[in-house]
Amino acid sequence: MRTVHEATGLPADVYSAKCPTREVLDRIAGKWTVLIVDSLADGTLRYTDLRRRIDGISQKMLTQTLRQLEHDGFVARTVYPTVPPRVEYTLTDLGHSLREPITALREWVETNINRIEKARRATSS
Repeated sequence: MRTVHEATGLPADVYSAKCPTREVLDRIAGKWTVLIVDSLADGTLRYTDLRRRIDGISQKMLTQTLRQLEHDGFVARTVYPTVPPRVEYTLTDLGHSLREPITALREWVETNINRIEKARRATSS
């Protein structure tokens, strides 16, 4: 049975351009979201630890993605009143529910990278 979107009363449908599920799918399928959620899967991390762990992410993209994940309820942010302030991020229950599919996606990419690159080389010749 399909979930009914509370605000519209219509079935949730990512194939419908008007359904808010499309925006959520776009957000959780983004590479930075995948890497942040997968990084937080084993526990709480500080902002600087996330930045070090995710090679190539800019400060702006990390901050923006963390804010979006917090806004959507996937990540909880805790600020400690120290000098300088210490900020930690952890997955919420909703965020933990993403762990399995996101970890599976990361593992699938890592397992199949050679096959993908072989296919790319074959089509670019």
